[in-house]
Amino acid sequence: MRAALWLIVLFALAAAAAWLAGNNQGVVTLFLFPHRVDISLNLALLLVFSFVLLVVLVQRALGAFLALPKRAQLWRLQQKERASHAAMLDAIGHFMAGRFLRARKAALQTLDKEALLHGAGVTLDHAVSLRALAHIMAAESSHALQDKVQREHHWDQAMLQLQAGQGIGRQSWLEGAQLRSARWLLDDRDAAASLACLQNLPPAVGRRMVAMRLHLKAARLAGQPAQALETALLLAKHRAFSPVAAESLVTRLILELIEQTHDVDVLQRVWLRLTPSQRHLPDVAAEAVLRCLKLGGKADTARLWLQDLWAPVQAPPANWSAHQLLQVVLAFDACLPGLDEEDAFAWLSRVESAQQSQPRAPHLQYLAGMLCLRHRLWGKAQSLLTLSVKNLQAPPLQRKAWIALAELATQRQDPAQALAAWQQAALVRPD
Repeated sequence: MRAALWLIVLFALAAAAAWLAGNNQGVVTLFLFPHRVDISLNLALLLVFSFVLLVVLVQRALGAFLALPKRAQLWRLQQKERASHAAMLDAIGHFMAGRFLRARKAALQTLDKEALLHGAGVTLDHAVSLRALAHIMAAESSHALQDKVQREHHWDQAMLQLQAGQGIGRQSWLEGAQLRSARWLLDDRDAAASLACLQNLPPAVGRRMVAMRLHLKAARLAGQPAQALETALLLAKHRAFSPVAAESLVTRLILELIEQTHDVDVLQRVWLRLTPSQRHLPDVAAEAVLRCLKLGGKADTARLWLQDLWAPVQAPPANWSAHQLLQVVLAFDACLPGLDEEDAFAWLSRVESAQQSQPRAPHLQYLAGMLCLRHRLWGKAQSLLTLSVKNLQAPPLQRKAWIALAELATQRQDPAQALAAWQQAALVRPD
């Protein structure tokens, strides 16, 4: 539509010009002594227009001719700038392809070409970012080549460029360089230096997902499960892992924290800091109880930690593995009360009720037999342990059951039965 309108306008202008020129009877007279020249007004206007157009064209041609050296210089600088950018892209491409020597060489070429531009008096708006990125790519390539000297040299140069430069993206580049340094130190297995580098980050940067992941790995490598657990809980809260992976990771970290505890009071404080859902994890509860008893803790405290798991032990959930059930049974076995304990009869009644409700459950037969043994109910302990040892699949429980039967046979002064039980205990395959 617009083209049709322009065509109509051009036709109208042509018609108007033809009408004015056809009806114009004016004459222009030029007196050039001793001559006189008469020309029509239309021709005079055409000559004036042609002269003005010629002057303008000559002026532009002269300006373009005089500007040729400057334009040539600008073209050469533009080619150098494009070459520096192309070298930077080559460095990134080679690094992604695993050609680390070529990547470092291309990054150094980027620095050389940018230096030529700077020497020619051209300062790019993004010169600081370009130099910093080139140094970081050279450092990345050097890190991949296990060249720590060159890596540190280029990282220091990148930091100097960023600290001396200005711009909106300067802070982001600084934070990125510090995160890369923390990652390199972590790859070098230098967990302490990596943690120190992460702690120097601003608080807002430290709460980013990538920083917390690095902090988690560095804390685990440094043998600091408390810090690693805190970071893992934050990552799980922000859904950095799947629910299954988060639970597995948190469980492993809690187990590491419990294993590194060497005092009962410290262990109790660790237990109190756990959430109810974490205390109900079978691995965590069993390891905490066994560690508590190993450190000389009270058995009644251990039983309090396990009391919430008694119901799942009677009917193990589907998500419990055989190893988890074994650990919980071993923990209950280790802290079952003796005859002189205050809650001895309460636990005896509880265990017997559970065993009678599921008479074919071997782990309940084992627990009931061991509890009867502690309560000096020799006959009942003998029958329950004899039943359980036939169906138990876990070697540790089998071995302990045979040892208990051997002790009962020795107490009855039956050396043949005791010898047979000891032999069966010795024949149980290792864990």
